[in-house]
Amino acid sequence: MKIVFMGTPDFAVPCLKKLAAAAEVAAVFTQPDKPNGRKMKLQFSPVKKTALEHGIFVFQPTSLRRGEDAETALKTLEKIQPDCIVVAAYGQILPKEILNLPKYGCINLHASLLPKYRGAAPIQHCILNGESETGVTVMQMAEGLDTGDMLLKQSIPIRENETAAELHDRLAELGAEMILPALEGLKNGTLAPEKQNDADSCYAPMIRKEMSALDFSRPAGELHRIVCALTGFTKLGGKRLKVFRSLVCEGTSDLPCGSVVDEKNFIIQCGGHTQLQFTEVQLEGSRRMPVKEFLKGKKLEKGQLLGE
Repeated sequence: MKIVFMGTPDFAVPCLKKLAAAAEVAAVFTQPDKPNGRKMKLQFSPVKKTALEHGIFVFQPTSLRRGEDAETALKTLEKIQPDCIVVAAYGQILPKEILNLPKYGCINLHASLLPKYRGAAPIQHCILNGESETGVTVMQMAEGLDTGDMLLKQSIPIRENETAAELHDRLAELGAEMILPALEGLKNGTLAPEKQNDADSCYAPMIRKEMSALDFSRPAGELHRIVCALTGFTKLGGKRLKVFRSLVCEGTSDLPCGSVVDEKNFIIQCGGHTQLQFTEVQLEGSRRMPVKEFLKGKKLEKGQLLGE
């Protein structure tokens, strides 16, 4: 089966590697190189790096829907005549002309158990909402956003205190393991496409910076999920403090929400008579470190307020 692969970030890399080792990948489509760092040097996407390492032709259209790039992309695909287009976190919407071009259509690896968490940030929103499980759905692409028929679905539990980065890596590997069976099923006609029930759907929009702010009037469990999903932030002594890991603690205090209640273990009073312990942080102007190391150089005082 001749494949064209479309993807951009790290999530798509395990899938591309699996395909490159077991199938004919005629081309890879990925987002254009982006400037990065102080010198604004153009940086390849993780998928482009992987494709070049495997000697696969790379095409980077700015758009698949309008302009000269879109016309060139369609002509390129018509020339390749792929049997299937595999999409994983590509970052562009495919027009009808491309969706209908391959013999077996276009299939997408989506990092949720559809129809729940359609959209750009399913991994983060699953953690934010306290879900106990998530997974990967291989779906036949349609014109709607993650609305196509489901071909394969596999779930995994979300581990206690698991971060979005950790869950991302597990889901990327799971998706890679699912792609070859999905293609084999398409080829053999053994898959039974399942329509999504729109009534059960929910949306996972793009993450906004302000969602990471820690409001200590909220219960510790909610703040812990923000830390796990997004990396939380607050202020300590007027400087921005990023919180990479935390734990929900038992206990309460008469101190106001946002106060340090245990200066030796960096435990903060939160709403609902709950407390949150920071275990890995980064203060503005410093490096990321475990709290035990952080407290060797930064003295806290009981009753000290965060957010100021």
